[in-house]
Amino acid sequence: MMNRLIRLSPLALLTLSACAVPVPEKSSRFSWASTRALIAFGDSYTYVQGTRGYANSTFIGSQLDLSYTPQELLTDLIVQNQTATAEGGPNWVEYLTGCGLKPGYTSPLKCEPQLWDFAFGGADISVDFTPLHHNWTISLENQVTQFIGYGNLVLEKFLDKKKTLVAIWIGINDISDSAKYVVNFPTFYNTLQDRLFSLVSSLYALGYLNFLFFNLPPLNRRPGLVNSANPLPNATMINWWNDALANHSSLFAQQNPDTNVMLFDTHAVLSGILDESAKYGFVNTTDYCAAYNQPDILTDPEKYGCLPQDEYFWFNSGHMTSHVHQILAGALEEFLQKESRGK
Repeated sequence: MMNRLIRLSPLALLTLSACAVPVPEKSSRFSWASTRALIAFGDSYTYVQGTRGYANSTFIGSQLDLSYTPQELLTDLIVQNQTATAEGGPNWVEYLTGCGLKPGYTSPLKCEPQLWDFAFGGADISVDFTPLHHNWTISLENQVTQFIGYGNLVLEKFLDKKKTLVAIWIGINDISDSAKYVVNFPTFYNTLQDRLFSLVSSLYALGYLNFLFFNLPPLNRRPGLVNSANPLPNATMINWWNDALANHSSLFAQQNPDTNVMLFDTHAVLSGILDESAKYGFVNTTDYCAAYNQPDILTDPEKYGCLPQDEYFWFNSGHMTSHVHQILAGALEEFLQKESRGK
């Protein structure tokens, strides 16, 4: 059986040294070892299925009904099966926390650290810029609205906010959904980041001080785009987005010196895995198994003419396999440990 986390080589991890946003020395430095809860927001790269969530979309609730009671939140269970994430298995939040890794049902209350995941599959930042994928999709803006109105009121009664990490990974749908817009993209992406960090400010106002952000993966290397003469989004667009995120996260840290702001360079880590895929056990990095959603694909891939799922980098045309998330979480944990030491 594989370890919960797969770590990158020391050489690969050198790229992470510049990923943190520099912040002034403070009395309350972030400590991953002392972190007791992870609160996550984002899209399908982050969501986990809950027993009270919308199917294949979220841990709890939907845009059709944002409300829930304290009892509903506290009795909600993380589901782990083939369809409980967009990765065909555990994703990075589950590998990082160890919460919800086992098949079946897991209460966040029984995990250390606890995992409270409010991400929604298909989410963009706001409908002011890109349309909802479905009428039940909760945008990041409404994820935060929902959390302020319901989730925080419950969790703050027993979570120490100084020992809670708020993670936000968003933008994958935003940059893809807007790729054919006729706009000045650097300006547009900065406008999106303005909205993102207005939402972060709302979470900061609640008393949360530890924030983790992720830049965009190499989306231009997804199946169907990798050999395209004009992939959208292209590498330049992705760099513009990542630059805007870096600038905004740095500014937020400077304006709020009591916060711990960390920016994880997802793009560098995943690009490194793609560039040296054999080192990590990947055989196919340009395609995916067309039968990825078949119920027996994990146990009998040969039946469909496929490799074992762990040998693919891509789970489908838009998502990475659980194996990639496992490696990513290993790199992320080492990054968080370095941040804890002030490096």
